[in-house]
Amino acid sequence: MLRSRNFWLAMVSLVALTLLPLGVSGYILGLLTVAYYYAVAAMAWDLLFGFAGEVNFGPSFLVGLGAYTAALLNVYAAMPILPCLLAAAAAAVTGGLVLAVPALRLRGPYFGLVTLVAVLLLQNILVLFSGVTGGEIGLPLPDVLAIDDHANYWYALGFMTISGGLLFGLSRSSAGLILQASGQDAVQAAALGFNVAKHKLAAFCISALFSGLAGAMLVFYLGTVSVGTVVDISIGVQFIIAAVLGGRRTIIGAAIGSIFLIVAGEVLRPLGELSTFVVSTFALVVILFFPGGFLGLLAGRRG
Repeated sequence: MLRSRNFWLAMVSLVALTLLPLGVSGYILGLLTVAYYYAVAAMAWDLLFGFAGEVNFGPSFLVGLGAYTAALLNVYAAMPILPCLLAAAAAAVTGGLVLAVPALRLRGPYFGLVTLVAVLLLQNILVLFSGVTGGEIGLPLPDVLAIDDHANYWYALGFMTISGGLLFGLSRSSAGLILQASGQDAVQAAALGFNVAKHKLAAFCISALFSGLAGAMLVFYLGTVSVGTVVDISIGVQFIIAAVLGGRRTIIGAAIGSIFLIVAGEVLRPLGELSTFVVSTFALVVILFFPGGFLGLLAGRRG
């Protein structure tokens, strides 16, 4: 891992982000805090798609499952934040297993369609039981991670750093190489004696774990949970675009893409509805003409 250019790029960026609170306002820190939680979900998605080759069109299903598990336990069971986070991770992994075991038997676009339908089902369930879940209006949480902007920033940065380090290390391990081989050619990988289904299922569970934690941490930062903030399909699309925009199969690129999307959207906010069009157009151009994403551009390659 020490020989990886992306690793050293991440280290330099981490030092810069660590020093950032010394010279920026609380508004900027709050913006980046949300971006860091999005980054973890995007990195988790990149592990499943970039390496395992499985297209998950519904990453917000796992994020929302973790977010609502933590929120409901905090609101109705008065459970402290740490146990809620552990329960969120367990719920996301369990939901991921229930979804992945039958879905991984499918080939082609059918796996992606199953994950997309899962998001729609979860969204409908949350709206139908809005008396308990808060639905589209939202459900306020009695506890939050912190009130101070700097403390919230450190929580998010630490969470992103640890998650990114674990996912990056996994992607460069022997298991990650087997997973990458399974994603590129499952038949040949199986012929070499590797258990393709086991490795892809493990990747889905790991992706679910970090996605669920990201969702739970995000709602404890925001102090509220709603369908529009963690479950909506547009949220999942942001995770996907961030991972592809930053550089697929890099893990670190997903974090770069997430920060770019959040910051660019806020900078262009004075344009109103046109801001979404500008950001989307830029992302489309990068994806079409530079499939390697931002990290691919830094490395001087187009694909």
